[in-house]
Amino acid sequence: MKKLLLLVAVLMISAGAFAQIETPVKWSYAAKKLNNNEAVIFLRATIQDGWHIYSLNVKDGGPIKTSFKFTPSKEYALVGTTSEPTPLTKYEDAFKMNVSYFEKTVTFQQKIKLKSGNLSAIKGQLEYMTCNDKKCLPPEDVDFTVSLGK
Repeated sequence: MKKLLLLVAVLMISAGAFAQIETPVKWSYAAKKLNNNEAVIFLRATIQDGWHIYSLNVKDGGPIKTSFKFTPSKEYALVGTTSEPTPLTKYEDAFKMNVSYFEKTVTFQQKIKLKSGNLSAIKGQLEYMTCNDKKCLPPEDVDFTVSLGK
């Protein structure tokens, strides 16, 4: 009986080693101070070949759009909305509509007004959905911290 349990345990561990979680997108963050009162936050997605993420501007009924939520603080204020470069657009059968998306890399930008010289980092959460030509992965929420340096 002990040998049988040991065999089952080894098989389960072995199977788990082959089952990998797909993570076709890696995020990186940076900031650049423009002056003592303003900075720009850069949120960059590096996307594996064959995969894509969606634009900030996706119509209702389509995939989950990429979005950013910045943690409110008295030390800074958002200036405008998060911007993106011009996305690719194509008709996707899965959603029965034209959708805008990014492949390989994309850098989103958010301008902020600094209200305090003590602010060392901006925190927030992003949400995005990744698809390829065969499937879509569930939407993912990612917490981020962007250092402002000194």
